[in-house]
Amino acid sequence: MIALSCTGISKTYGIDSIFEDVSFTVNAKDKIGLIGVNGAGKTTLMKILMGLEIQDAGEIYYAKDLTIGYLEQNTNLDIQDSAYAYCESIFSDVFTVEEQMRTLEARMQHEHSDDILEAYSALQEKFDQLDGYAVSSKVRGVLNGLGFEESEYLRPISQLSGGQKSRVGVARLLLKKPDILLLDEPTNHLDIAAIKWLENYLKDYNGTIVMISHDRYFLDQITTRIFEIESGELTAYNGNYSTFIVQKKAFYEAELKQYEAQQRELAKQQELIRKFKERGTEKLAKRARSREKRLAHMELVEQPQVFKAHFKMALKAGAKTGKDILIARDLSKAYDQNKVFEHVDFEIYNGDRIGLIGPNGVGKTTLFKILLSQLPVDSGTLSWGHHIMPGYYDQELNTLNLDHTVLEEIHEQKPNLTLTEVRKLLGAFLFSGDDIEKMIHQLSGGERSRVSLLKLMLSSANVLFLDEPTNHLDLYAKETLEEALSNYDGTMLTISHDRYFLNKICNKIFEMTPNGIEVYWGNYDYYQLKTIEKETQNTVEPIDLGLTKTKQKEILKKEKEKKSEEKKLKQSAIDLELKITKMEEALHQLELDLCDPDVYTDPTRTQATQIKHAETKEEIQSLYSELDELLELL
Repeated sequence: MIALSCTGISKTYGIDSIFEDVSFTVNAKDKIGLIGVNGAGKTTLMKILMGLEIQDAGEIYYAKDLTIGYLEQNTNLDIQDSAYAYCESIFSDVFTVEEQMRTLEARMQHEHSDDILEAYSALQEKFDQLDGYAVSSKVRGVLNGLGFEESEYLRPISQLSGGQKSRVGVARLLLKKPDILLLDEPTNHLDIAAIKWLENYLKDYNGTIVMISHDRYFLDQITTRIFEIESGELTAYNGNYSTFIVQKKAFYEAELKQYEAQQRELAKQQELIRKFKERGTEKLAKRARSREKRLAHMELVEQPQVFKAHFKMALKAGAKTGKDILIARDLSKAYDQNKVFEHVDFEIYNGDRIGLIGPNGVGKTTLFKILLSQLPVDSGTLSWGHHIMPGYYDQELNTLNLDHTVLEEIHEQKPNLTLTEVRKLLGAFLFSGDDIEKMIHQLSGGERSRVSLLKLMLSSANVLFLDEPTNHLDLYAKETLEEALSNYDGTMLTISHDRYFLNKICNKIFEMTPNGIEVYWGNYDYYQLKTIEKETQNTVEPIDLGLTKTKQKEILKKEKEKKSEEKKLKQSAIDLELKITKMEEALHQLELDLCDPDVYTDPTRTQATQIKHAETKEEIQSLYSELDELLELL
C-alpha cells in the first residue's frame, strides 16, 4: 500500500534550483533515510511533504486518513508546561473519557439505574480500548528512554536547555504515534544510551518513517531504503546505509568502466586519424575526415565520481616506528579535589587503530592532552617507543590560527611548497578561487575541519590522535576520511561518538571509566556484543580477552598476519592492474598495425597480427577475471 508519493516536484529560491522533477513513492511501513550533502535540499523537501513550504511544480499524494507527525531539526519550545504535562496532553481524549467516568461514578453513589450502568460500561470499554491505564507508564517510559531524570519531569520547558527541548519534542511526537513520521536529525542532542533506545523504538515502530540523519550507524539499524539527493536529483536505493554505499560504488565502477572504455576508443581513433593524415594519401585523408566527423558527434561520457564535490585525501606515515608505541601505567588526573580518572593502564602497538569511548566527562580529551604533553599527569608513567611523530586533530579546531587566511595556514605548515603547489592541495580539499583568501575565522565548521585534515595530511605523523574527527563533516566527507584512514600505514587513537566510524576503522576499543580502561579486541560491534554478554551474564566464552599478555600477543600476531595477507592481496591486485594496462596498450598497437597498409596488404603478416590480437584479447579477459576474484577477497 502506498503511503505517499511525489511526482515532478521542483523547488527554486531565486535563481538557485534546489531540486528539479523529483519523483518517488513511499510504501506503508517503509523506513527511509533521506541523505545528501549540506544544502542539497533535504530539509526543504521534508517541509514540502509536511505542507510548511510550497513546491514550484509537481504533485504530492497521501493515502486517505493517514496522520502525519513532523520533528524539526531545531525545536524551539518556549512554554511554561512541564515536559511531563506537555507529553501527557496528547492523551486528552483519554482524560475526557476518564472525567466522564468519574462523573458517572459520583452519580452512582446516589442514583441506581440501568442507563447509568450501561453508559459507564460503554465508557469503561472505550477507556480500555484507548489503553487509558497505561498513559502514565507510556509517558514515563519515553521520557526515561530519551534521557530525562524524574526530577526533570516537572520543570517548565522554558527553563530547559535547547537539547532538552528537542528531546521533549521527540518524546511528544513518538507518543502521538502518527502513521507517517517525518524526522529531521532526530539523534541531535541525544547521548549514545538515548540513541540506542530510540533505535529500538523506531525499529519496532508500526508506521512509515522518513528521516534525515548524518548518523550512519543509526541509519543502518533502522532504514529499509535510502533516498539520496545529489545535484538536484533524487535516487532511491533499497537497503540500509551500508547497502547504499555498496550499490553507489558499484554504479560508480560501472560508469568508470564505460568512461575508460570510451576514452580508450577516443585515443585509438585520434591516433588512427593522426596516422592516416601522416600517410598523405587522399584515400586515407578521406578516412581521417570521416572518423573526425564521427568523433565530433559522439556523446561523451562524463568522468564519474563516487561522491560529487568531495575532497581527496591520502595519509602517509613518516618515519617507521618499532613494535611498541606507548605503555601507560597507573595514570591518574584530578583538578583540585575533583578526580577525573585513576588506575589507567594500556598499551598501544604499531598498527593499532583504537577507538577511545566512554561517557562525557570521564576524561577522554584530558587523557589525549596528557599524551600530547599539553597537560601534566598527576601520577603514573608513560613509556614511549622510538621515532614517534604524533599528529593531533582537535575537535575544537583550536590548532588553527584564526587570523590566517586558508592559504597562509597551509603554507605555514609546509613552507617549502610553492604557492602553486599549495593552491593545488587546497583545490583537492574543495578550496578554490577566492576561498583560499578567506580568513580562518570566516569559515564554517566543515571548512575548518577540511583545513585541519589537510594540515594533518601534510604532517607525516606516524601516530594520529583524533578527537571527534567526523564532527562538522557531511556523510560523504566522512566516507573520504575513513578511506584515507583505512589506507593509513601508521597507528591511530581516536575519540569518537560516531559508531559507524568506530566500526569501520577500529581494531580495538578502549572503554574508559573513572577507574581505568577496559580493552576490547575488535570493532564497535564486537564491543557491543561483549557488553550485552556481560549484561545478560550469558557469555559464550570466558571473558579472558585482553587480560593476559600471552593472549594479547596471540591476538596481535593474528591481526598482523591478517594485515600482512591483505597487503599481499592489495599488491597482487596492483600488479595485475599494471599488467592489464600493458596488455591493453599492446592490444591497441596491434589494432593500429591492422590499419597499416604494409600489414593489411601482406596476407601473412595480417594473419599473424590477427592471431596475436585474438590471443592478447583473450589473455586480457583472463586477467580481468583474476582481478575480480582478488578484489572479492579484499
